[in-house]
Amino acid sequence: MPTSTQGQVRKAPLGGQKEKREQEMEKTNGREGIALSTVETGIENPGLELMEEGINPEGTRKTEEQGHSLGDGLEPPTQQRYRRNLQPFTRARSFCKTHAGLFKKILLSLLCLAYAAYFLAACILNFHRALALFVLTCLVLLVLVHRFLKRFFGEKLTRCLKPLENSCLKLWMKGVFVGVFLVGLILWLVLDTAQRPEQLISFTGICMFTLILFACSRHHSAVSWRTVLWGLGLQFVFGILVIRTDPGFNAFQWLGNQIQIFLNYTVAGSSFVFGDMLVKDIFAFQALPIILFFGCVMSILYYLGFVQWVVQKIAWFLQITMGTTATETLAVAGNIFVGMTEAPLLIRPYLADMTLSEVHAVMTGGFATISGTVLGAFISFGIDASSLISASVMAAPSALALSKLVYPEVEESKFKNKEGVKLPRGKEKSVLEAASNGATDAIGLAANIAANLIAFLAVLAFINAALSWLGELVDIQGLTFQVICSYILRPMVFMMGVEWADCPMVAEMVGIKFFTNEFVAYQQLSQYKNKRLSGVEEWIGGEKQWISVRAEIITTFSLCGFANLSSIGITLGGLTSMVPHRKSDLSKVVVSALFTGACVSLISACMAGILYVPRGAETDCLSFLNTSFTNRTYETYVCCRELFRSTSLNGTNPPSFPGPWEDKEFSAIALAKCCDLYTNAVCA
Repeated sequence: MPTSTQGQVRKAPLGGQKEKREQEMEKTNGREGIALSTVETGIENPGLELMEEGINPEGTRKTEEQGHSLGDGLEPPTQQRYRRNLQPFTRARSFCKTHAGLFKKILLSLLCLAYAAYFLAACILNFHRALALFVLTCLVLLVLVHRFLKRFFGEKLTRCLKPLENSCLKLWMKGVFVGVFLVGLILWLVLDTAQRPEQLISFTGICMFTLILFACSRHHSAVSWRTVLWGLGLQFVFGILVIRTDPGFNAFQWLGNQIQIFLNYTVAGSSFVFGDMLVKDIFAFQALPIILFFGCVMSILYYLGFVQWVVQKIAWFLQITMGTTATETLAVAGNIFVGMTEAPLLIRPYLADMTLSEVHAVMTGGFATISGTVLGAFISFGIDASSLISASVMAAPSALALSKLVYPEVEESKFKNKEGVKLPRGKEKSVLEAASNGATDAIGLAANIAANLIAFLAVLAFINAALSWLGELVDIQGLTFQVICSYILRPMVFMMGVEWADCPMVAEMVGIKFFTNEFVAYQQLSQYKNKRLSGVEEWIGGEKQWISVRAEIITTFSLCGFANLSSIGITLGGLTSMVPHRKSDLSKVVVSALFTGACVSLISACMAGILYVPRGAETDCLSFLNTSFTNRTYETYVCCRELFRSTSLNGTNPPSFPGPWEDKEFSAIALAKCCDLYTNAVCA
């Protein structure tokens, strides 16, 4: 009995341990079943994860009980079947996540191969037609090569150039470069102006405006001549590239034509909204919709980061060559693409700590350039697109140079680092949002332009009426604001390289631009250009009706900028809203910046006067007048004028035609046609 009793007592604990083990195994199987079902279904349950991690014993106990009950509730065949159905999707998803990088590379390679095939096919079929695609592809490849070199060889090149930073070799190279540049400039001026002496007048104009600005300098001894000479030199070199060389001229001419074609797509939207008749005949429905379209495009480019990339590259180049600080250089470079109130937004966090010289440079850049949106409106007037683009780009280095000439740096700047300032992308979430915001923001600009045109033209008409009334009281007929400007500004315009006969009309437009608005001035220039192209006689009743092509180019450069009296309020309002505590500092330098910005445009016009040469073959009047011409054009007027000058009356009837017109059967017929179109003493 005792023995059997002890055996029963000993067996009892073994049976209890066995039951406990079975319970623990069931609980463990239940937890694994829940975990597997949770992972396989892809459902994340944070509360369940926290309880399973065992933050507290009660939570763990509850989880185990829930897992046990859930594990008991599911039938094993159903659970296994459910698990088997989800396994292919789970494996496919994990495989895609693991090899996502490889898939992207394969897809990118296929797209590149497809584009390469398309690019080669387009170039082989018709290279001239595919020229735009070729240029864009080359630009993209250039950017990719630059990134590759910077990423893998940037540090090596930096280490190689470090020994030259403070060496005598660097100073010697600088001296040689400056000497070669000055000698080359003098030789070029001597040889080039020997054929066209009028270009020396434009060179004298540059010297005159530079001396005037130096005389107005705040600190003559603190002027950094490196910045001044580099700025004017870069402007001159860029002008040679764009105006004088055939590749540069053709490239910018092509770019201007492409922009003109691009802007013409505005007609599709404006015609749908306003109708064809209004778009063709009314200015407001022609030019203002272009501002909306261009604003939308600029916003998309800003969202994609293209504008920031170009601005940073231009700013980096100007900074390392001219020695200016990062913030002022970035703002001036940004003015090539955006307006005078938008460019300071690029450096808004730094405006509070900028020196007065840097603030002066930021303001000068705004006054000396035009924004990309307004550029589209001026092109729609009929102004030469390539001249507008080159004038806006050339103004950037000149604005920095002349600003440092008038207001040199005498304080310690906090932004002398060579790394520059990083520009973030737009805050929009998608391209569509960027396009919508750009078009919406441009509404205010278009309304502002329309309001300014209405107001300033009305004010100008009132001023002209008042001046005319005052002049008539003392027997002075036709006294207007334009007439006063034509007399006061005529010497200054002549120093830009404009012929004396064209000076009154150009001086009028320069005065209108400075005292009223550049839109009104460019509209007046477009009217003169349209008269010339339509073949209107140059002189009617002793008054000149249009200006020469050379004068048109010089005037285009001189008007390219926001330097007018109304811009003072716009600039002060925009900058004061960003840094209200610096209102007194801003008011102190704004007038000086306005004057400097105006001189930047005038010096750009002088550069154009030095570099401009007539392009294109002259019209063959013998062949042209031998055709059946019936309409007035510029070519018709030029050839008829030449025929009038070559006609000799000498009391004979019919008249004789000496020179190249002699013994030409069609000369008398051509003379009769010219007399039908134009009035001349020969016709009488």
